[in-house]
Amino acid sequence: MEGSKLKAVLGPTNTGKTHLAIERMCAHSSGAIGFPLRLLAREVYDRVVAIKGEKQVALITGEQRIEPPDARYFLCTAEAMPLRRPGMGGGPEGDFAFVALDEAQLAADRERGHIFTDRLLHARGREETMLLGSATLEPLVRQLEPKAELVERPRFSTLTHIGARKLSRLPPRSAVVAFSAEQVYGVAEMLRRFRGGAAVVMGALSPETRNRQVDLFQSGEVDYIVATDAIGMGLNLDLNHVAFAGLTKFDGMRQRRLQPAEMAQIAGRAGRHQRDGTFGVLAGMSRDGGRGAPPPEFDDEEVYAIEEHRFAPLTRLYWREPEPRFDSIEVLIADLEAPPDHAALAAAPEAIDLAVLKRLHSDGITEAVKGAGSVRRFWEICQLPDFRSQGTDMHARFVSRLWADLSTGYLGADYVASRIAQLDNVQGDIDTLQGRIAAIRSWAYICQRPDWVLARDEMAARARAAEAKLSDALHARLTERFVNRRTTLLMKTAGQDASLLPITIGEDDAVLVEDERIGHLEGFRFVVDTSAGHEDRKMLLAAAEKALPGILAARATKLTDSGMDGVTIMDGALHWQGHAIASLDLREGKVMPALSPARDLAMLPAASREAFMAALEGWLTTRLEPLAPLEKLHEAARDPAAESEARAIVHTLIAGHGFARRDKSGLMHLPKELRPFLRRLGVTFGALDIFVPALLKPAPRQLLHMLGIDRRPLQSAMLPVIAEERNLPSGYRPAGEQAIRLDLAEKVFRAAHEARSKSKARKFFFDSALPVSIGLEPANYRRLMSAAGFRLQKAPALAEGAFGPPVPDKWEWQPSSRRAASGKSLSRGKPERGKRERSPQPKTVAEGNPFGALADLMR
Repeated sequence: MEGSKLKAVLGPTNTGKTHLAIERMCAHSSGAIGFPLRLLAREVYDRVVAIKGEKQVALITGEQRIEPPDARYFLCTAEAMPLRRPGMGGGPEGDFAFVALDEAQLAADRERGHIFTDRLLHARGREETMLLGSATLEPLVRQLEPKAELVERPRFSTLTHIGARKLSRLPPRSAVVAFSAEQVYGVAEMLRRFRGGAAVVMGALSPETRNRQVDLFQSGEVDYIVATDAIGMGLNLDLNHVAFAGLTKFDGMRQRRLQPAEMAQIAGRAGRHQRDGTFGVLAGMSRDGGRGAPPPEFDDEEVYAIEEHRFAPLTRLYWREPEPRFDSIEVLIADLEAPPDHAALAAAPEAIDLAVLKRLHSDGITEAVKGAGSVRRFWEICQLPDFRSQGTDMHARFVSRLWADLSTGYLGADYVASRIAQLDNVQGDIDTLQGRIAAIRSWAYICQRPDWVLARDEMAARARAAEAKLSDALHARLTERFVNRRTTLLMKTAGQDASLLPITIGEDDAVLVEDERIGHLEGFRFVVDTSAGHEDRKMLLAAAEKALPGILAARATKLTDSGMDGVTIMDGALHWQGHAIASLDLREGKVMPALSPARDLAMLPAASREAFMAALEGWLTTRLEPLAPLEKLHEAARDPAAESEARAIVHTLIAGHGFARRDKSGLMHLPKELRPFLRRLGVTFGALDIFVPALLKPAPRQLLHMLGIDRRPLQSAMLPVIAEERNLPSGYRPAGEQAIRLDLAEKVFRAAHEARSKSKARKFFFDSALPVSIGLEPANYRRLMSAAGFRLQKAPALAEGAFGPPVPDKWEWQPSSRRAASGKSLSRGKPERGKRERSPQPKTVAEGNPFGALADLMR
């Protein structure tokens, strides 16, 4: 173009070439830049919109068009890049003032090279044209465009080779580059295990998913990214180190070692602007991403070439006729396979579009394709990209079906909508979602063609919406599988001051690190989240040990301020939320046990633990007030001023936890003058039992049981009468088929003695209303009376023909020490009849027995 200035800006990565092109385009009245990736075109589109406004900027790719009517700046993929401003006619005003081609060295690529070669040779700006690329392109630019101004830009930072690094030794902000999906997944899985996770970038991902994964890394949520060699093209990342999981790749024809320039393109992602970067290989990895022999190392020549940016120059660019004739399919194929006429150019290898054209032609699909218009349309359909990477055969079938629908007109909106709806399904694994995204990209490409689809704008919007939805789902699956956000956060905070860890307590006592659950609290015990793997458990426990003391101290203070709300006594320990917080160690001669902190309190700071234990002790003292009568017995037992006989009775009551059978209490040895002393302690001397009534109430009995002092069965409500049990609860006496509380049994006995004392006769009447009102059945209260020495005298029945109330039964008191002692009259069987108590006869002692003198003293 006459008067146009052509400039080739060449150099390694991180030299600011793209930034320079953006600045130059914005300085002109109009412009266009062609990029190798849709992702990069979108990134630059957003930057230019921020400068010029969205009404002035267009984005054109194979699958998406954002083209305002007054757009002056076009950001495009190389394939979709227009050579003139759309709708501006054939005059000079239709030319772009500025044109640039990014990554122009891709003209040497086997698959897409002919596209970049065509743009390199024919895309020109009216005022300025820039070719951006590697320095290896310099000799060919000189041959093809002798008048071009060559500008070499040095790299802003240096690259240094640091050799092999194990996965566990990779520095933060690293990228691992692999060359197969299996290897990418394998490395990402191990990074999740060892480092908390990684972002994943592959060519098979949609641009939206790649953006989301890149944002995951750029935002610092993960410190590692695993990618294929797609990372080397246009992805500007905040990387410090690039690790190669391998140095060979399959290029579509064969497995081969990377060229030094390809290595440099990838390694050059490390270090941005003025910050230096490093590169090396990943040690201990096999090809499938598992552990195995390390991949081949860089040789000295490759290291030198990468560090010094010195590579063998390109010797040729791939070319294919950009404007073939459409007279017939045969002529079209001949033009597309024609050799170039310049020594710097080579015929392009057979690309997928030409392969599909030839396959359909050989299958006879093109027999009806006649005329230039029909041939042109057929060729346009064959140029549909193989987004699904299915290969020539499968892709040719899809193109054949598409041609069958388009050969007679347009695709109907209903038909296209149904195809999009079939793919609009977010269920499935990573591979399934990738397949659907690839398929929806094909339909997005189809919908961009105005002469292919009716209601193009609506269908294109539907396709983009479905792709966005699938991309979100794929991003979620990748993040779920390859990112352990919890581990990532903990690794970042490792070594920090514990007070700086962002740990909080959420609902249900969940322990959270920046809203990520790492476990939960059960009382004062930290329980690691059950979903954590073996490798994570140590890290989670370590984090808890650093950060939880302060949280637990606040928890203890809150519990203290609430008056120990929820604390219970159970099985000889204090419990809260179902877990022991202190053990109760019984002490000889004391009701109040000694408190020992449970292991769950070990993480409390020492000062907080001491204060909390003091508060627990104060709470327990108040809680044990119902046991004050028992404490008085302990004090009396320690009182040296008390008589030994009285202290013996006190010890018996303490051992019985508030009561004892009269016949086994040693009461016969207690002088009567000492009984007032015991009564002042609350002791009652009953007919069959000695007891402290205050200790037969529900509260003290429950406390004695919870403290572990009285391990006999407990009747928590201490009901007056209960059904007889094999193991009677503490504080009850059997009464036939029932059992009665000791103090109420004594109440019945005293009422009977009062009735006896009021009667002048030996036999007396006793109203059964009292025992029946307490709850005893008649037969059972008679058993109880019999145990106390009362004998029933049945009244004779009324004579035949007599009228009136029956004569009440009479009772007679005939105490029997043997029966009272044995308690056999309380059994369910027939009670024994009383026998008169006989005085024991002294036994004779054999002459010469050494205990004879002792026997004489005791007589």
